[in-house]
Amino acid sequence: MANEQFNSAVAAPQVSELATNKVLKNTYMLLAATLAFAAVMAAVAVALNIPRLGLIPFLAVFFGLSFLVNKTANSGWGLVSVFLFTGFLGMGLGPIVNMYLGTTNGAAMVTQAFGLTAFVFIGLSAYVVVSKADMSFMRGFIGAGVLVAFGIIGVAVIMSLLGNQMPPVGMLAISGFFVLFMSALILYQTSEIVHGGETNYILATTTLFMTIYNLFMSLLTIFGIMGDD
Repeated sequence: MANEQFNSAVAAPQVSELATNKVLKNTYMLLAATLAFAAVMAAVAVALNIPRLGLIPFLAVFFGLSFLVNKTANSGWGLVSVFLFTGFLGMGLGPIVNMYLGTTNGAAMVTQAFGLTAFVFIGLSAYVVVSKADMSFMRGFIGAGVLVAFGIIGVAVIMSLLGNQMPPVGMLAISGFFVLFMSALILYQTSEIVHGGETNYILATTTLFMTIYNLFMSLLTIFGIMGDD
């Protein structure tokens, strides 16, 4: 009886660790696939010179697909939803990249933003995975950051309806905030996966994809403003 209890106590953490490793593996495999798909869609948008979608239509589709991903995350349709979501974002990224490529040193800025995004994501993710650091203490900051992000979106929508544009200083401040917030979210979400707080690899993939997307966009904006483009 004592041996059975001891074996059960040893087996439970092993099963938990195996499940966590499976979620981590599936998340990064799906993340790689969605990033590749989004890159292809962005390249198609650049090649076809597809015009940029307005802010309000973009947000409408974005939130609609986000809702779809969350509703189907526990079914086989979740994979379809996440590719629709990331493919749409990739397609939306194409016109923005195309705009930068048409400016002075635009290709260099896109390359720098891509390289720095990859460096930050890989570095922060590797730190958490290797050290198994518990970032749960950041939960309050992440919650506050989400509220700030929604506030920024609300202001952007109002300015769009009024036909106004955010001044460069405001865009620089917002981009700086998103760089810090997305970096924190990478640490937090990776820690959640490593410590078993996140067990759905589709939702984990969607969150990490958004951190990479927003990090790249924010860095590109910063480089563009600093380069007067």
